[in-house]
Amino acid sequence: MIFVTVGTQIPFDRLIKIIDELAPELGGEEIIAQTSECARYAPRNFRTVGFLPPDRFNDIFNRARLVVAHAGMGTIISALRQAKPLIIFPRKASLGEHRNEHQLATAAEMEKLGAVAVAYDADDLRRLLTGGADLTPGTISPTPSATLIDAIREYIG
Repeated sequence: MIFVTVGTQIPFDRLIKIIDELAPELGGEEIIAQTSECARYAPRNFRTVGFLPPDRFNDIFNRARLVVAHAGMGTIISALRQAKPLIIFPRKASLGEHRNEHQLATAAEMEKLGAVAVAYDADDLRRLLTGGADLTPGTISPTPSATLIDAIREYIG
């Protein structure tokens, strides 16, 4: 099963529409998407829910073979902690999907770290979902890097 989540605050119809168009190419695999309560696009090829309480969200997240999400840090950290394959598809402020381009910056950093797969457009997402890439789960270290520790010390000092 593929779980698609766009967070709970604002819709992400561009991602949901792309997944809907790609769904027939995925061999009938079940897709469930958390789309937010104010989503405007209604997919034809998979089931959506507007809001999931935490226990239901965790159940679906845990059962998923793969998670596809906006570039929200909560989802990224959850996937890394659970060693769950994740594709992030960042929202773009230039398309009116967010207030600024921080999700593009997050995606670029995660891509540099090799922690998750990143799709910037429909072609990237198609390649990743249809087997054109390695979707090995990333990992997260329980210990902060020396660079992070030094940066915090410099900021505090």
